[in-house]
Amino acid sequence: MKPLGLLFLAWSMLAATVAVADDAKSVIASLDERLTRVGPPHVEGTDTAGAGKSVPALYFGPRKINGNYDIVDDIKKASGATATVFVRDGEEFVRVSTNVLTPEGKRGIGTSLARAKAYEAVSKGEPFCGDVDVLGTPYSACYHPLKDAKGKVIGATYVGFKK
Repeated sequence: MKPLGLLFLAWSMLAATVAVADDAKSVIASLDERLTRVGPPHVEGTDTAGAGKSVPALYFGPRKINGNYDIVDDIKKASGATATVFVRDGEEFVRVSTNVLTPEGKRGIGTSLARAKAYEAVSKGEPFCGDVDVLGTPYSACYHPLKDAKGKVIGATYVGFKK
């Protein structure tokens, strides 16, 4: 291959990587906007997630998000991205709405956010974008903290593209 061809190939690969990172940022902005359009996030009572695990019930306005998949599934249809809404349960962030599948092919409801860079950021109320491992699969992803009216971190949103 000629040097110009190699340069073009390298530039194309870099542009594709940047596009995926930018896509995650724009898609998570879309997810967050759709959720907050329903109303402000808050926790109220408890609900089950996964195999009978009791966690706080996360709401946007009057709409309970636990076990509600229409918004995350719409994100997948529109962009091809995986999407999740986590609720904070003590020191854990637990998936309560997701289109991310476990190795067994079931929604990853009730599973927790891994304690890595994304966890550290959202725990502090900061967003995170970068490469992550989601239930054993590498993704280019973004996470945003969810805060209640008092500014307390009560959950997180996630959008990712498989690498």
